[in-house]
Amino acid sequence: MGKSVHLLLAFVLAFGSSSIPSFAQEASKDSKPAASDQKAPSSSEQPKEESSTTDHTIQLDGLTIPYKATASTTLLKDKEGEPTALIFSVAYVRSDVKDPSQRPIAFLYNGGPGSASIWLHMGAFGPRRVVTSNAAPTPPAPYSTVDNSDCLLDKTDMVFIDPVGTGFSHAVGKAKDKDFWGVDPDIKSIAQFINTYVNRNNRWNSPKFLIGESYGTFRSAGLAHYLESHDSMNVNGIVLMSSVLDISTILFTIGNDMPYVYYLPSYAATAWYQNTLKDRPADLPAFVAEARSYAATDYLEALMKGSALTDAEKSAVAKKLSYFTGLSEDYLLKANLRVTLGQFRAELLRSQGLDTGRLDARFTGPMYDLLSEYGGHDPLESAIEAPFVAAFNQYLRETLKFNPDRPYIVLSGEVNDNWEWKHNSSSSGGDPVAPSTEGDLIAAMLANPYLTVQVENGYFDLATPFFATEYTMSHLLLPPKLQNNIHLEYYNAGHMMYLHDADRAKLKSDIESLIGSATKR
Repeated sequence: MGKSVHLLLAFVLAFGSSSIPSFAQEASKDSKPAASDQKAPSSSEQPKEESSTTDHTIQLDGLTIPYKATASTTLLKDKEGEPTALIFSVAYVRSDVKDPSQRPIAFLYNGGPGSASIWLHMGAFGPRRVVTSNAAPTPPAPYSTVDNSDCLLDKTDMVFIDPVGTGFSHAVGKAKDKDFWGVDPDIKSIAQFINTYVNRNNRWNSPKFLIGESYGTFRSAGLAHYLESHDSMNVNGIVLMSSVLDISTILFTIGNDMPYVYYLPSYAATAWYQNTLKDRPADLPAFVAEARSYAATDYLEALMKGSALTDAEKSAVAKKLSYFTGLSEDYLLKANLRVTLGQFRAELLRSQGLDTGRLDARFTGPMYDLLSEYGGHDPLESAIEAPFVAAFNQYLRETLKFNPDRPYIVLSGEVNDNWEWKHNSSSSGGDPVAPSTEGDLIAAMLANPYLTVQVENGYFDLATPFFATEYTMSHLLLPPKLQNNIHLEYYNAGHMMYLHDADRAKLKSDIESLIGSATKR
């Protein structure tokens, strides 16, 4: 892949979120440094699967649900039967079900690339949840964990998967971790794990669901198509949380004006939340709808004119953008009506000495350099990373009794920096500038007309803006009947909408509805 493309795509945040790279943005401010990356064992070592199964119960909606939790590593092999990787996962299976083959099963993962599944596991759907502060830093240890009333075990069994280079997953034998760090090898390895799990646990007849966040949505689209076309395994439903299927929609590159259009409604929602608007409307959805309409019409038309835009026209657009974003008309004129994400994060609350969050614009943090053009370290990371890591390690090693003498890799900058973005359906003899798995989702839905897709969008998510996702989903050009299989949901939170208590409950309810509708005959 070309060096310039790597400069654009290597800055994908390793924590379940795609970054918004730009030729104009400072990479060092928005990229995630490597966590304590794990070295793969030498090829002379014999790979050995590890497993720990424990029994538990949980109260959900007044019912006591017994379940088995299995933390384990699963050995993958190549076509010659040679070992290639050990994939770590945690599976939760309801234990009072007479016929598991009739019970739904969901496979879950986060994004990055380079993130373990800890965020969905301990923040959204697992039986135990770490308690964090809402839109603010969580106080230091000791942290609290609680039974998760929004756990999905009453509706589906769950398997949380860590891709190679994250969690305890690593290459073995003659393989190297880097062999798995790319769009296609990642899809193939996760598909192989799912096949192995389904075979070992007799789940071929179970309704199957893919639940991914951020880059995990990019993975899910490719994975659904690969499972169907390569393994004749259809999935019933896909949950796309904070979705990005077309990387070009979040790249602020020279000559590409569309991301400015896609981001305007998210900028408006953020300004509304942070109370930086001169005349703040009471109704957020109505304000967002107004921003959508302007972005897709007058703003897009103005940007399309490029240098032909007159001074009078430019002033009129700057005034309207100021109304939506809370930024000054003078700043918008100096920006030539084009404000990148990094610039917006720095400028919105500069007068208060604060950076605005990227993954969740409700979070703010001290601005180190008040003259900086671009936003600095994402305040959300600092607010939640330590409690998630501490709580998960304690839970895994004490409650699930899986306690190897090696670190659990939560975020890997090494994976992220070395990711190969070439995708077989988006390249034609050369390196793709902006890879996409839209075609994979189209192919999966055409092959399986019963496939249901639910898309979860946070109003305050500045990593994967909801208007870009809306554009992607409405431009798959599917037959109307199949287009009706796609459902979009919205949350008053950010990229990780489950960090907001009310929206975590809504998220569970929405996914319950998906599972119900996707399992009807």
